Amino acid sequence: MRNWAARLRHGTLGGLRSVVLENELLRVTVLPGKGGDVVEFLHKPTDTDFVWLSPQGLREPREHLHGAADDVAQFVDHYEGGWQEIFPNGGAPSEYRGARLAQHGEVAGLPWECEVVADSEQEVAVRLSVRTRRMPYRVEKTFRLRSGSAALEIEGQAANDSGVSLHAMWGQHIVYGAPFLRPGARIRLPEGVTVIPHESAINPPGRRVRAGGPWTWPVVPADGGGETDLAVVPEPGAPSDIVYLTGFTAGWYEIAADIGLRVEWDASVLPYLWMWQEFGASTGYPWWGRVHTLGLEPFSSMPTDGLAAAVANGTALALGPYEKKVLRLRAEVLV
Repeated sequence: MRNWAARLRHGTLGGLRSVVLENELLRVTVLPGKGGDVVEFLHKPTDTDFVWLSPQGLREPREHLHGAADDVAQFVDHYEGGWQEIFPNGGAPSEYRGARLAQHGEVAGLPWECEVVADSEQEVAVRLSVRTRRMPYRVEKTFRLRSGSAALEIEGQAANDSGVSLHAMWGQHIVYGAPFLRPGARIRLPEGVTVIPHESAINPPGRRVRAGGPWTWPVVPADGGGETDLAVVPEPGAPSDIVYLTGFTAGWYEIAADIGLRVEWDASVLPYLWMWQEFGASTGYPWWGRVHTLGLEPFSSMPTDGLAAAVANGTALALGPYEKKVLRLRAEVLV
């Protein structure tokens, strides 16, 4: 047990198993008891937490009684914000080869096993693992934090445990909100990125980006005329939307307000970046006009219509018999 340098703490949060990785600069709280979610990414010198926390708070799924359970509520009713691992289905409920997959199912709603793989003053690391229940997959991710570093390092692995060729969608549901995110915050991407609008408006009567495209990042045609700069976070009340960014020669983005965060990932595994924009214009379920949040989510596939749609358009991740895919990510605070 240490109170200095790199250190680990095990406990519970909202009745769920938690583990805290901490050093001189960062405190990162992970929930093995719920999807391996990251619910705190705190830069200690500035007291800045980068993750968005939903107004509905953290809910233990096994203790929550649904008003009317469905394949969307299974994720949304227990969504506390933060950062989720999405696998093997992204976005809307979908059916794949007889398996009915819920919104963003399956691993985000399951408890994960957790083991310590490094625990010294120089570095701490934990490995989380889970097996899906409707498809024959095993998913792992190792969180690593080194002494003196303002970067969280993650290595993920998805393995097909069957002799059958399969498909999947794999994503990192990273969402930003207050107090870090504010109007005027800016987003940087590599040169040459293009913007693909979602095929239909998700929140009538308006959206930020005109249908059609693809458009060139960051200034794009606005819905209803004119232009909108997607690199600048708008004021509360701006239209809700989702677009897909692609053309990454290297997988990275930076988002900055008073301080910033740089996220790097392997774009050969996750070639798309979903940009989810919910700035308070949605006044029905589940947001009720209460949120001002932005998701910048590296993904293997598009759109948000689920695995069957990604298979049909050729963007689904393919895993052959007993094949493994490895993904490395890094999130570093910029000051």
